[in-house]
Amino acid sequence: MQLALIDADILIYRIGFATNNEQKDYAMRIMANFIEDILLVDLPEVQRWELYLTGKTNFRYSYAVSTEYKGNRKGAEKPKHYQLLREYLSSSWDATVVEGMEADDMLAIRATEEGEDSMIVSLDKDLDQVSGWHYNFVNKNKYFITESEGLLNFYKQFLTGDVVDNIKGVKGIGPKKAQKLLEDKTEQEMWETVVEHLGEERALENGHLLYMLRHLDDRFTPPV
Repeated sequence: MQLALIDADILIYRIGFATNNEQKDYAMRIMANFIEDILLVDLPEVQRWELYLTGKTNFRYSYAVSTEYKGNRKGAEKPKHYQLLREYLSSSWDATVVEGMEADDMLAIRATEEGEDSMIVSLDKDLDQVSGWHYNFVNKNKYFITESEGLLNFYKQFLTGDVVDNIKGVKGIGPKKAQKLLEDKTEQEMWETVVEHLGEERALENGHLLYMLRHLDDRFTPPV
């Protein structure tokens, strides 16, 4: 394992809120210590790292028809040191601000490019559709997602939706029921199942909103 692909968006919020009542120097020091602990203590096999932050533009907003993408976050409070920590990660840790997509997309793109020599460091379950190594830095869980597991995780979200991003699924279908409806099926059969429950337009909308890009010009395409 050589490359850690770090979801810096999540770090901003976790460290930011944890240091909300502290001075800015303390907040930056806690951020530095947290990242160093991940890289040096939790993942000693890592030799390189890349951090990504989401910018102001995102192609998904143009695909959201049923409900506004992330509309439930309007007016949500940000950490006191939100901008300071973003600037700190950019200047001191070379974090890249991603425009036109999300930081998660760039993690998925880079993981696809690097293969098993990389590890996605995040808490976001959306990234469990991406095959390869993953690390949850809260429960210290390092795990591997196969192609088939990633595909199943992706299609399950069509039915369950995503409360965090304001993506609607099917009422009454949770993770267990979605698993039962989709497991042991081909991708074509999984697509037909989600279309049956959502209708084709809603299924396409959810696909575009949920799919993590694998290359820069990528978009969700249903199986044919």
